[in-house]
Amino acid sequence: MDEKGVKEEKVASILEEARSKDVPYQRVLSSMCTRPHPLAIEAHRMFIETNLGDKVIFPGTAELEEKAVRMMGEMVNFSEVSGYITTGGTESNVQALRAARNMSDIQYPNVIVPESAHFSFDKIADVLRIEVRKAPLDDEFRADVGEVENMVDEKTLAIVGIAGTTEHGQIDPISALGKIALDNGIFFHVDAAFGGFVIPFLEKKYEFGFEIKGVDSITMDPHKMGLSTIPAGGLLFRDKSFIKALKVHTPYLTTKDQYSFVGTRSGAAVASAFAVMKSLGREGYRKIVRRCIDLTRGLMDELGDIGVQPLIRPPMNVVTLDVAGERVKERLYDKGWITSVTRGGALRLVIMPHVTEEVLDDFIHDLKSSI
Repeated sequence: MDEKGVKEEKVASILEEARSKDVPYQRVLSSMCTRPHPLAIEAHRMFIETNLGDKVIFPGTAELEEKAVRMMGEMVNFSEVSGYITTGGTESNVQALRAARNMSDIQYPNVIVPESAHFSFDKIADVLRIEVRKAPLDDEFRADVGEVENMVDEKTLAIVGIAGTTEHGQIDPISALGKIALDNGIFFHVDAAFGGFVIPFLEKKYEFGFEIKGVDSITMDPHKMGLSTIPAGGLLFRDKSFIKALKVHTPYLTTKDQYSFVGTRSGAAVASAFAVMKSLGREGYRKIVRRCIDLTRGLMDELGDIGVQPLIRPPMNVVTLDVAGERVKERLYDKGWITSVTRGGALRLVIMPHVTEEVLDDFIHDLKSSI
């Protein structure tokens, strides 16, 4: 740090230079985040100084969090949920399984997740010292229910199902997994970090929420398809006892107990999530999701005309292409595109709200010369 500061104009110039090096979203086809809704940005600015780590100081912001959590609960068919706005899917997943562990007396527990599970579960294995068992997938990249059932033993603490896998946008057979959990008295967590703001608005209906009796907790992120600012994830519990299992005493704050993983929490992101959900409503999200799905289907049709096929017909706006992923990704990067590659080597694309038909036309043109 310099002894003396510099003029604000100089700092602004440094910031602008740094920001200019970032890739604009219209060239990004790999991220599950997108440009926030304009109202979300305005709400974030309005609440920029708020900290939900100390709710007595910010009771109005805390009320917005309660309302946002209730709205998310209604999206997954249970308005009386308990939960809070997290920093994202990783924190939500950690906290869900931490609650399950704290409510259990199992020594050296294991958790069963599909091989498609987000890498946050590898962090969970390390942080919570829980064995994470990865169940094989079926031909459609969904959790193999029979394999999951075979993995269950007396040390199994929880089962995890994914509603919107990061790599393929696939939806696990949540009802069948929930039945296994219910039959064995096992905690069942659904990671819908991406799918939580997509699946409720699809034309085809999929059961993945609290309408399934075995589901105990759900992760869903407003800062993905919810169009909130970052960081805004969500963790929902069916039963209040699970969030109470996360309680930590905070004697020197005005709030005497905390349930969140982090202490200082952005009220700005909470206000942002509330604002965009309240503004768009179900109808607004339905239009956004269906536009993304239409673009995804159109992309697959056009790619099919040049002999490029998806590994599966995805239920959501995530596509994996049967091409030499690493090579094609590097060639596309040289043309200014950001894409990604699955663990199996396929090229992965996510068609988010910032993607337009014109963007996809340009992408297809460059993809043809990159294969």
